[in-house]
Amino acid sequence: MLAGMSGWKRFRYRLEALGCRLLAAGIPCLPRPLCVGLAETLGGLAFRLDTRGRTVSLANLECVFGDRFTPEQRATIARQSYRNFARTMLDLFWAARLTPGNWQEWIRTEGFEVVRERLTQEKRGTIFLCIHQGNWEWASLACGFLGFGNVVVSENFKNPLLTEIFRARRQHSGQTLIPQENSLLRMLKVVKRGGATGMLIDLNLRPDQAATVIDAWSTPEQPGLKMCVPLLHAVLAQRAGALLVPVESQPQPDGTCRIIAHPGIDVPPETSVAGIAQLCWQALEPIARARPEEYLWAYKHFRYRPQAATRAYPAYANESGKFEKLLRTTAP
Repeated sequence: MLAGMSGWKRFRYRLEALGCRLLAAGIPCLPRPLCVGLAETLGGLAFRLDTRGRTVSLANLECVFGDRFTPEQRATIARQSYRNFARTMLDLFWAARLTPGNWQEWIRTEGFEVVRERLTQEKRGTIFLCIHQGNWEWASLACGFLGFGNVVVSENFKNPLLTEIFRARRQHSGQTLIPQENSLLRMLKVVKRGGATGMLIDLNLRPDQAATVIDAWSTPEQPGLKMCVPLLHAVLAQRAGALLVPVESQPQPDGTCRIIAHPGIDVPPETSVAGIAQLCWQALEPIARARPEEYLWAYKHFRYRPQAATRAYPAYANESGKFEKLLRTTAP
């Protein structure tokens, strides 16, 4: 699995995997309040020490919100975002304690029975949609515990040893994880049989992957920022008539988490794949706007800057010929 890598990289990858295995063994032993408190501490510490990620976070917040927040307020939101991410990751490991008999003590679901009834009546498959907001890991696990049997698309880690560790945790509630590569045919079969799938729709993809371009974070005064995101969910909705269900998560101070399935997105006939992807983002963006401290700002959401951009982009954004070509194909 690590063949062909340098000796230093093999050592580093094994060290990272060892650390994750220790977390996987130790975190579930913690009382729930201690796990939540540890996430707060580690997230705050990471915000202070992760200079590169902090810079990305603050740049993203400035580009998205402009003068809505002062520099001090942006720093506070970024710090809370780090804490939310730390809790999301620790909660994924702590979820080893969740069972079919006790998971509802910690995960409170809303709206899923309405979705289930609609799917039964309409005899169609579904795609549960999340963004990097709240506790997206528990949102995914909740779908498994509820019996939807999701097939979930997930990005692989650069360190393949971590991919295996996280796959086991993410499949804990009965789901099946598959990589993004060559996933379309498998997902089509799932939804055509009336099955369920799930994915994060704000992953940043390369333009030469299965990607499309959407407008995000627009205001009455400014055009949106371009994001190069997956199109798989949109293709499944277009080709297989899958119901697109936005899912929101709200981590609570007491260690519980609300997971809310919103009504399915109504897609007008003849809507393009890019148009469907845009509708999905528009259904979830208001959640991140309302509680920006729960969104993952340390992620490079705006890696590509259009050549004709009239709005400021973060310094890490670059121009790309492949992105410009993709942008032309998705233009209205």
